[in-house]
Amino acid sequence: MGFKLIDLPYNKTDFGDALSAESFDFHYGKHLQAYVNNTNNLIAGTEFENMPLIDIIQKSTGGLYNNSAQIFNHEFFFNELSPKKSDPDKFVTDLLVKSFGSIEKFKEEFSQKATTLFGSGWCWLVKLNDGSLAIEQYFNADTPVKYGKKPILTLDVWEHAYYIDYRNARPSFIAKFFDLINWDFVSKQLH
Repeated sequence: MGFKLIDLPYNKTDFGDALSAESFDFHYGKHLQAYVNNTNNLIAGTEFENMPLIDIIQKSTGGLYNNSAQIFNHEFFFNELSPKKSDPDKFVTDLLVKSFGSIEKFKEEFSQKATTLFGSGWCWLVKLNDGSLAIEQYFNADTPVKYGKKPILTLDVWEHAYYIDYRNARPSFIAKFFDLINWDFVSKQLH
């Protein structure tokens, strides 16, 4: 059975200078493909072979956890992007305002946490068990689904996500990210 590289919901050339086709060739075509291949190799002939991805993430450790979690993280990230700028709907806006005070304060806190995450990892907006939203840093391949938190929005801050287009300017990549969010996708995660 095994896992396969997801189809992108857009063309890799749709983002212009914000995310280049070359960046997609590496980030999606090489990095994500490697996580898929590695996971398939690691689950072959084991108890994990026919498990859904979330179950593998929740029950595995070491290399299998790292690779399977990176499949989830990357699929989420690529699916939440859109080449068409959009705005959050009223439902999402109200939740962000309730949790952070304003959309701008949400962006400031998200940007600060994404910028200050040392090394490689992910910045996630998650829904907690009490229904509130929180912005959390996850290092390396770690992912909120491992801890029973509902993922809502993420930003990959591994250098491979931005180095081709932004070099070492992670803050520039983060600032541009807010124009690339598919807010309909975000809204669906909250329902």
